[in-house]
Amino acid sequence: MKLDILAFGVHPDDVELGCSGTLLAAVAEGKKVGVVDLTRGELGTRGNAEIRLQEANRAADILGLSVRENIGMADGFFENDEENKRKVIAAIRKFQPGIILANAFEDRHPDHGRSARLVADAAFLAGLRKVETYIDGVLQPIWKPSYVFHYIQDRYIEPDFVVDISAHLEKKMRSIEAYSTQFYNPDLDEPQTYISSSNFLEGIKARAMLLGKRVGVDYAEGFCTEKTIGIKSFDALIQNIT
Repeated sequence: MKLDILAFGVHPDDVELGCSGTLLAAVAEGKKVGVVDLTRGELGTRGNAEIRLQEANRAADILGLSVRENIGMADGFFENDEENKRKVIAAIRKFQPGIILANAFEDRHPDHGRSARLVADAAFLAGLRKVETYIDGVLQPIWKPSYVFHYIQDRYIEPDFVVDISAHLEKKMRSIEAYSTQFYNPDLDEPQTYISSSNFLEGIKARAMLLGKRVGVDYAEGFCTEKTIGIKSFDALIQNIT
């Protein structure tokens, strides 16, 4: 299955928190969108790996994803090494996305930055003919995505560009709330964490509102890029009329 956009998250729920509004906007445009989670989030204080997989599948249904897979790296302990690069390369070559979305290079959780570099490195290596990967014993063709963008998740990072998600904020929040063990749930008897308060979810909305205000829309998500973006026409820009 060839995808237009492939989003990587190091933990199930990273993609929902960082770029699910953008994925929803792409799906609404008829694009094929998929998610690959690098780990099962097994070190999380609340819930467990099996429950989080179920939650990820519920979120995938809400987002309208064409595919969602989990590579099964070790939460908290995976390295940006050859073995893991090859796993990500294989996923990129399998789905042949034009655009890859990945965690931010710097964030509250150390896994985020490490996975950002891993995915960016793998995206480059996936285009090299002498880097061979196989699925079911068959040599995969090389594939080089056009862009790798990094979504802003917890810590504020000045974005290189933002995407208007005004029409999709409500469904974005529903996709986050699909992880009922992780976020605010007054009926759940689990330890309280940084992300389990109602204020945390309100902060997600506030961030989207802040970024939207920058370009004159209600809500937006921010991204960073190591590669300069080109446009064919100024008509591609959102006009800030405020």
